[in-house]
Amino acid sequence: MALHTAASVVLRLALAAPFLVSGLLKLTDFGAARAEVAALGLSPPELFAAAVVVAQLGGSALLLSGRFQRAGAVVLAGFTVAATLLAHPFWAMDATVRVPQAMTFLEHVAIVGGFGLVALGGARVAGTRGIGAPARPHHTGAAT
Repeated sequence: MALHTAASVVLRLALAAPFLVSGLLKLTDFGAARAEVAALGLSPPELFAAAVVVAQLGGSALLLSGRFQRAGAVVLAGFTVAATLLAHPFWAMDATVRVPQAMTFLEHVAIVGGFGLVALGGARVAGTRGIGAPARPHHTGAAT
């Protein structure tokens, strides 16, 4: 069980790492964060930049807390979907950048998938106990 707990912490940290770093960088250089959201056409940029910092740092803190990891996964997944649609609309880009932007878009889709697994409870999704493990038989509570 200790190995499972340690692995869970390490894996949640891996998911949170880019958001923690980005949130801290935006917090320490709020002018750059403001410029970044303004370049995406979001107004007022101060409000959106602050919301990004709160989502990235707050969602990461929730994800890492263990107790509220599902809420953190939902916050970060929602943020990632919105940010990806705004910043990487590869379908509307020039052909010279379309493929690299599409790959970045798909990488973000994969991250959202990881958050989705956390939000749904990880390996317990769909009645499994892990990779290759059979589902537990349904117990009705009736005496046998």
